[in-house]
Amino acid sequence: MRTAIDYAAYLCLRGTIALVQALPLSICERGAEALAWLMHDVLRLRRRVVENNLAIAFPNWSDAQRERTMKQMWRHLFLMVAEIAHTPRKVHRTTWRDWIELDRDDLILQTVLADGPKVVISAHYGNFELGGYVLGVFGLPTHTIARTLDNRFVDRYVNEFRGRTGQFILPKTGSRDDVERVLSGGGVLTLLGDQHAGPKGCWVDFFGKPASTHKAVSLFTLSYAAPTVVVGVQRRGDAALKYRISGVDAVDPRAEGFELGTTPLLTEWFTRRLEEVIRREPAQYWWVHRRWKGEPPSRRKATSKDKTEPQAV
Repeated sequence: MRTAIDYAAYLCLRGTIALVQALPLSICERGAEALAWLMHDVLRLRRRVVENNLAIAFPNWSDAQRERTMKQMWRHLFLMVAEIAHTPRKVHRTTWRDWIELDRDDLILQTVLADGPKVVISAHYGNFELGGYVLGVFGLPTHTIARTLDNRFVDRYVNEFRGRTGQFILPKTGSRDDVERVLSGGGVLTLLGDQHAGPKGCWVDFFGKPASTHKAVSLFTLSYAAPTVVVGVQRRGDAALKYRISGVDAVDPRAEGFELGTTPLLTEWFTRRLEEVIRREPAQYWWVHRRWKGEPPSRRKATSKDKTEPQAV
């Protein structure tokens, strides 16, 4: 029964993508605006999460600024889905310049073309899927760690899209040997550096509030002495599929005087770089994620102690 339901959902997805691919991008833009209105003004999906996230990140914003950003975020997310559907037909080795603008690409190329293992870090910002796709178009294959989708038909389909130009997916669990093979072989590992890691993660400030971040992101760089670059893929204006891929900053653990040799220091470095990118166009970030969950262990212990010990008078 589960297999039949999953396959039916997969067929619906394929049909929807075929429909989107048949539509001009200008129609997709108008459709994204209509769906943004539906999500923001009518259904108000995850509104409280988004409002809370924006209040943390931009405490000085007015209510009008937050409302505008929320609606723009939904438009961006729906348009991004349409862009992903159109990308294989429009972005090729001979056409990528029609859509993509490069900024500080020297940082990106110096990193991914370096000898030995390499790491690329981005966030749920802009069209991060497009970034890996374009690197493949340039002849630079990458490996990305991602959670396996529950629907195996959809998971296979999504991974086939990602792998068209050489972006290969490693499962989030059970991929230690694959990661070892990629990095030991001098490959490029791409990671999202803004995912919540639970109470055992590395806690660093993100927009001024502690957020748990996966230690593995930094450990790959430090354990393998891998040159690492932070990349942003930002939409240019409101037009569909018009993006700027930017090299934000890069570090090389092999360099003399490297000062980020611990997990907390390196995690803080790339988290600040990602925050800088997000501040450029906040509406292009996935504020629907609950990035801030829980409190650092030391703070939780202090809170518990305050509750259990009598206070001095």
